Amino acid sequence: MDDEPLAIRLLENHIAKIDSLVVVATCNNGIKAMEILKQQKIDLLFLDIKMPNITGLEFLKTLKTPPKTIITTAYREYALEGYDLDILDYLLKPITFQRFFRAVERYFRSEHKAPLLFRDKITTSEEPLVIKSGSKYHKINLDEITYIESLRDYVKIHTDEKEIQAKYKISDFEEKLQSGSFLRVHRSFIINTNKITAYTQNDIDLGMIEIPIGVSYKEKVYSYLKIKK
Repeated sequence: MDDEPLAIRLLENHIAKIDSLVVVATCNNGIKAMEILKQQKIDLLFLDIKMPNITGLEFLKTLKTPPKTIITTAYREYALEGYDLDILDYLLKPITFQRFFRAVERYFRSEHKAPLLFRDKITTSEEPLVIKSGSKYHKINLDEITYIESLRDYVKIHTDEKEIQAKYKISDFEEKLQSGSFLRVHRSFIINTNKITAYTQNDIDLGMIEIPIGVSYKEKVYSYLKIKK
């Protein structure tokens, strides 16, 4: 619930990047919000504070069994009162996708649902990858990635400037990276094909890095690189 169309649009854009979330309804006042809650089951509510007629916090107090709620506001001073009402998180505008992502992951944890690794489908090189490593969330532009390496229960993402190790399976990345420039060439390696500088029938060079081509991946790699057997 928010009375600012631009704020609603920003949240809708953030939500669109996570397939596990669906916008059921939007509204700009408490009366309409109450009607929606009576008619439909809402699992997660994004609620602004400064609203016409009734504030977001006043509206929340009227609900006997409110849905999980994340406050979205430009005002810091209501945070304590919000947490007294058992809100899930308190987001200050303008809300970045990274901060939004952290709040939503908190919701999934609170509901004992499968955690969000990163958004379910990445389709263009302009959309960054958001992953969790330890207590930090990293936003990585796809064109910065050189290759991804499997380390059993972990992966190491090698970028132009740094390496990030995180607890994921390499198959997660093979499934999610749909930009067209990433190719799995070995059970332990996914490469950014834009970084290829040379190749043979047995390995691929990414600058000074040499990546082996796995036996079971050779047909796919040969087809991609147009290598004759």
